[in-house]
Amino acid sequence: KGAALLLNLSASPFHLGKRRLRLELVQSLARELAVPLALCNLVGGNDEVIFDGTSLFCDGGGRLVARGQSFAEDLVIFEHGDVAESSTGEQQQPGDEETLRQALVLGIRDYARKSGFERVVLGLSGGIDSALTAALAAEAMGPEQVWGIGMPSRYSAAMSEDDARLLATNLGIHFDVLPIGDMHDLCLKHLEPHFGGQPAGVAEENIQPRLRGLYLMALSNKHDALLLSTGNKSELAVGYCTLYGDMCGGLAVLADLPKGRVYALSRHLNERAGRPLIPERTLTRAPSAELRPDQKDSDSLPDYEVLDEILRLAVEEGKDLNEIVAAGFERDTVRDVLRRLWRNEFKRKQMPPGLKVTAKAFGIGRRMPLTGGMPWKQDNT
Repeated sequence: KGAALLLNLSASPFHLGKRRLRLELVQSLARELAVPLALCNLVGGNDEVIFDGTSLFCDGGGRLVARGQSFAEDLVIFEHGDVAESSTGEQQQPGDEETLRQALVLGIRDYARKSGFERVVLGLSGGIDSALTAALAAEAMGPEQVWGIGMPSRYSAAMSEDDARLLATNLGIHFDVLPIGDMHDLCLKHLEPHFGGQPAGVAEENIQPRLRGLYLMALSNKHDALLLSTGNKSELAVGYCTLYGDMCGGLAVLADLPKGRVYALSRHLNERAGRPLIPERTLTRAPSAELRPDQKDSDSLPDYEVLDEILRLAVEEGKDLNEIVAAGFERDTVRDVLRRLWRNEFKRKQMPPGLKVTAKAFGIGRRMPLTGGMPWKQDNT
């Protein structure tokens, strides 16, 4: 009908790969209609969802003429009708790790600001997940507004507290130590008559993260500080986390980052800073929940490289057991991962909101019934 310009006022949420897909869509439509198309996209965090901006203008031939910044407000001025690509249109987009850094920093900052929090608190275990969460929070909120709490038990290695303290020094954040050993002993003493003489196991182990959750929630309430949960997507997927313990919090920063991405993003932060913000030993040490002697994640989970890919195929691509096995994975391993995935939906139902950075996140992107049967028992699941 003679339109000379198409204008799309957009609220297109971010996930890795979304900017490329959005550009291809705009270019294709502009070429098909032979009309210039401007897409002006929302920027900022809103609950779990992050909007990246990255506004676009393509001419009637589908050529990118102008592009706004990602994860920041921007004003782009260009001459309508100028079909030559401008320097703005030619700018290179950053790699995945830098993109994730920008997205998560914006997500933390806006969630806290829009919820009325000026300060955040989190547990610092000396492990990689809490280290990355603290580093992102320090950038989002300012180091002076981040409070790390070390809570060692009898099973915590001395180097765990050392690494947590070094991390806090590197980031310039406040750090305090509140041991839980005495409280753990007291809990075991009072519960022993009611445990029926059964061998020690998960119930005794989980008292420790629940005591840590108690400390952190008390500090959060007392000081009006947003508690950041530090669990990653791999752990949340298979239930390697404790309800009312390490899952306590108002925002789960890494809930959509598989463990492999946690390591990759941590290394990127160090490279970007030109110094080890996250201590090298934290990056190289075997991950452990430290809830029993000499515990390692690999005692009960597949290698994270294997686990992450099985979960990606199952959660993000919707593949069933046979399809994942056909992709090169051992059937019993896949069956066990899918069984854990389905059995732990009840935990994810009670997790804090988690920042969404992949195409399929738990919570807002994947809602499953808690009592929907046990499809993991079927070979075609």
